[in-house]
Amino acid sequence: MDKKTTHQINVDLPQDVAEGNYANLALIAHSPSEFILDFARMLPGLPKAKVCARIVMTPQNAKALMRTLQTNIQRFEETHGEIRLPAGGQPPIVGFQDPDLKN
Repeated sequence: MDKKTTHQINVDLPQDVAEGNYANLALIAHSPSEFILDFARMLPGLPKAKVCARIVMTPQNAKALMRTLQTNIQRFEETHGEIRLPAGGQPPIVGFQDPDLKN
């Protein structure tokens, strides 16, 4: 018989972090040992974007994040309908392997 175990995690969410950051651009790089996710804000008419958060994680955590996002998007769409991407392309999510990352 399968027994499911649950783990409770206490999370401290400081007020300045709880307010969040808005990002409409994500840049993703990876090396053999880590994924780097830069979240940025791009304003209309300006050629420059400002990074507002950088998250560095292991490949295993990046894959777990991807699966969790897939599950949550599926649940969202079941409740609220399909999330439609803009015609002619995707929102700006840029992925690349950074040759300067050495690990």
